[in-house]
Amino acid sequence: MSKVGVVFKVFAEEGKLDSVMEAIKSMKPQDLRKEELAFGISVAKVLFVFDDSETGSSKIEEKLKGINGVSEVDVEEETLV
Repeated sequence: MSKVGVVFKVFAEEGKLDSVMEAIKSMKPQDLRKEELAFGISVAKVLFVFDDSETGSSKIEEKLKGINGVSEVDVEEETLV
């Protein structure tokens, strides 16, 4: 059974990135960090690794979009691990 690694870029509403990152931690990601895109604009970069048959990246993306304060979620990279 293969594993899939997906990196999401999560954009938050102004002033809500820290609370969004706290909510993402409860989803138990493999890695979570804050990355500055431009002056004053930061996003959360999140890595999830899961069994290919277990779930899909679209389900995780929908959960991320459902977090209060999230304005946009992009899949930055998806690959077999």
